Amino acid sequence: MTANRAGLIGDCARCVGICCVAPAFAAGADFAIDKPAGRPCPNLGGDHRCTIHDRLTASGFPGCVAYDCFGAGQHVTQVTFGGLARRPAGDAARELFAAFDVVRGLHELLWYLGEVLTLERAAEVHDDARALVGETERLAAGDAAALRAVDGEAHRRRVDAVLRRGSELH
Repeated sequence: MTANRAGLIGDCARCVGICCVAPAFAAGADFAIDKPAGRPCPNLGGDHRCTIHDRLTASGFPGCVAYDCFGAGQHVTQVTFGGLARRPAGDAARELFAAFDVVRGLHELLWYLGEVLTLERAAEVHDDARALVGETERLAAGDAAALRAVDGEAHRRRVDAVLRRGSELH
């Protein structure tokens, strides 16, 4: 098993703007404004797309340019929540945001495991990396309740050990 990295690339057209709502950000070098978690960015349009995407850096939002959801937005929108057409409100929104947070972390780990699997000199950890890819994919495929139960820190520590070994061999 290898990580399908194509599915780890964000596809905003298949999402409902989760990354522009769920996280908080503070005014500073990366963001021009303060935005509390759960509140839509004022630059988020009704179509769930950024209205200043073509000029984010010039508008004071280089943090948005650097951000990568690793495909978690479309995964949660299309898979976990069965093809949402719009972002829910209230408790349903909080559930969506919590699932997004977990899936984003898992997808990031899949990206790095996929990288280790490309390193020929790290071949001795490839079996462990493939096993962790399978486990991570199974975790990310869970429904909202299963995602709430994921111990992301414990899983990250296990993946981190393999990534470190692979890095040392490279």
